[in-house]
Amino acid sequence: MRFRNAIGATALAAALLTTMAGASAQDAAKYPDWSGQWLGKVGGYDPSKPPGRGQQAPLTAEYQAIFEAGLADYQAGGQGNNPTYLCIPPGMPRIMMALQGVEFVVTPKITYVLFTGVLPRRIYTDGRDWPAEVEPGYSGYSIGKWLDTSGNGRFDTLEVETRHMKGPRSFDGATGIPLHKDNETVVKERVYLDKADRDVLHNDVTTFDHALTRPWTANKTYHRQKTAIWLDEDCSENNTHVSIGNQDYLKSWDGLLMPARKDQPPPDLRYFKQPSK
Repeated sequence: MRFRNAIGATALAAALLTTMAGASAQDAAKYPDWSGQWLGKVGGYDPSKPPGRGQQAPLTAEYQAIFEAGLADYQAGGQGNNPTYLCIPPGMPRIMMALQGVEFVVTPKITYVLFTGVLPRRIYTDGRDWPAEVEPGYSGYSIGKWLDTSGNGRFDTLEVETRHMKGPRSFDGATGIPLHKDNETVVKERVYLDKADRDVLHNDVTTFDHALTRPWTANKTYHRQKTAIWLDEDCSENNTHVSIGNQDYLKSWDGLLMPARKDQPPPDLRYFKQPSK
């Protein structure tokens, strides 16, 4: 009798596993195929416009002045408004330029967005509400919702809202279009495959930020690579930038501090013992 009961229990477990596997496969079939490596277009934050002032970012007068000061600093050999030279993560929304490639791993409850050399994003699609408290991060906290826009029973579009970002952040690295220092940015995305070419992925990104006079939308396009090449990148490796006070210096090949621009004054050494004369 015990033997027959054991056989029955094993058969029931096998049936349940088969049912669960079938349900998982059925679940997976509801979601689009976003596998592979996707590369964004090199250029400005809005790929449809030239970089720099050509981006026509709708900045307030205060932040337009910060932008112009950053451009002047670039021309003088500085880093402008680009904080990533010190290995600070790009953060949202800049990270979705996907200049080094991006990978989407879609599961029913979370969509993972993976990058080279940067922590992944997690887009929660399990129906949760915004938490009462969130520790801010460069990529923020993202909640998404899947849509079936064609009515065929399959999801084809992911709508995402991201909040709780921290700074410093800029829209791009090429010219350092600034975001507001209050870090109250909200980013909304609409991600979907191109109907004519399944190797093209669109991401309509709208940023709400107090540095802007109105929401700024950039329509990004990613292309799926036939052969994915993922590079191992560690920003801190061989990074020669040294930030002291409000100045950027460089570490020379022999490990000594050197200027980063012509006629740059040395740093303030008040906390070091000065040589006696």
